[in-house]
Amino acid sequence: MKRLEPVSKIMTTDLITLSLYDDLYKAEKLFKKHHIRHIPVVDNHHIVGMLNLSDLKKISFLDAFDSNEIRVDNVVYKMLNVEHIMVKNPIPVQVNATIKSVVEILAENDFHALPVVDKNELVGIVTTTDLLKYLLKQYEIEASELTN
Repeated sequence: MKRLEPVSKIMTTDLITLSLYDDLYKAEKLFKKHHIRHIPVVDNHHIVGMLNLSDLKKISFLDAFDSNEIRVDNVVYKMLNVEHIMVKNPIPVQVNATIKSVVEILAENDFHALPVVDKNELVGIVTTTDLLKYLLKQYEIEASELTN
């Protein structure tokens, strides 16, 4: 396993983002459409927060329908916006940070995603899923080396 590989090797760069003033309906649609659990919140390409699907679920009746399959209107969505429920000032990691250092930050802080920045601009996001896929690939490489 390569110990000093940069996070840029495994981060997601095809980003879905929100702004501070986006409504929660938009956030919910993005989570569902893209099958993701974390969305960076940006202001002029600078990370200002992170919205997590679990935080949205805590305040909503996600996928709530009445007996006639009519969507239950969520009053909370009308009262709040992304800025109200996002994690403010998430810990960013530099694009050249090592994967090991990212794992340490995630483990020590009980996070599941971190924004990746280059010169203070958001360039990616790294999640625990990205790390698990990387780890699995490393095991596959080691296994193939042992059989050859």
